[in-house]
Amino acid sequence: MTAVGVAGQSAEQDFSSRLLESSQTLSYDPMTEIDWDSPLPEDQYGLSPEWSTLYGTPLWDELTEQQRITLTRHEVCSMMSTGIWFEMILQQMILRDQYVKNPANSEFQFALTEIADECRHSIMFARICQKLEVPAYLPSKLVVELARGFKTLATGEVAYGGTLVAEEVLDVVQRDFMRDDRVLDVVQTSSKIHVVEESRHMKFAREEIKEHIKGKSTLQRHFSAALIAVVAYVIVSSLVSPKVYDSIGMNRKRAMEAVANNEHRKSLMRNGCAGLMEFLDEAGLLTRPAIALYKRVHMI
Repeated sequence: MTAVGVAGQSAEQDFSSRLLESSQTLSYDPMTEIDWDSPLPEDQYGLSPEWSTLYGTPLWDELTEQQRITLTRHEVCSMMSTGIWFEMILQQMILRDQYVKNPANSEFQFALTEIADECRHSIMFARICQKLEVPAYLPSKLVVELARGFKTLATGEVAYGGTLVAEEVLDVVQRDFMRDDRVLDVVQTSSKIHVVEESRHMKFAREEIKEHIKGKSTLQRHFSAALIAVVAYVIVSSLVSPKVYDSIGMNRKRAMEAVANNEHRKSLMRNGCAGLMEFLDEAGLLTRPAIALYKRVHMI
């Protein structure tokens, strides 16, 4: 191995070691951090109302305050259900990537630490949905079956790119939830836990993407860029299930039409995803076909 290769490996191990140290000093146990026995105040939202899919539309103005609260509670649980679904995919991809690698390496150890974090996050989200008595909102059957192939075959920058996109999108919305006193305490606290711990995961994913993309041909890079964009499109499209509108007795078709024309929400997504798009551009993963997909879900 060349001196450059050794130096690169050493830098990567140092980076992973710092993430490991961070996980040891700044991690949370949702089972003790969240007051699971506290009652749910009737006047608090499930998420910041500005992030509701209907906020900023005439339909939002038609809703009673109780309908708005109910809707946001179902919307946040839909996001959490989608989060659980993708975290399970993520854990499988990381395990496969680290299979029979050197356990003495800090990269290997942090990867397992991330899996442990994701497992705790999924349990946390599941318990919140249970506490709010909201049904599981899952992606469509087609998306679920296609994801089986993705989690089995995706490797390298595609696997970590899909991971990064999912984590960044949730991070964007949860940074607002964690600071909003109008939002249920269980959601505020879980959002804080997720934001703090996922910040390490996102740094790890970015480094892995940069390492895996090195030396790839233009054709390979374009192919990876397109696949990552497809994953982003599916995740963002699946975040809030159309079924949530049933909770307030609203016609789904009418609600979805309002969502499709909601310029307020589109603007929030574009602003929130600016940093992600900048990184993908620097990594050479923001190609013209990829941009077209990101535009369809208003990430750019």
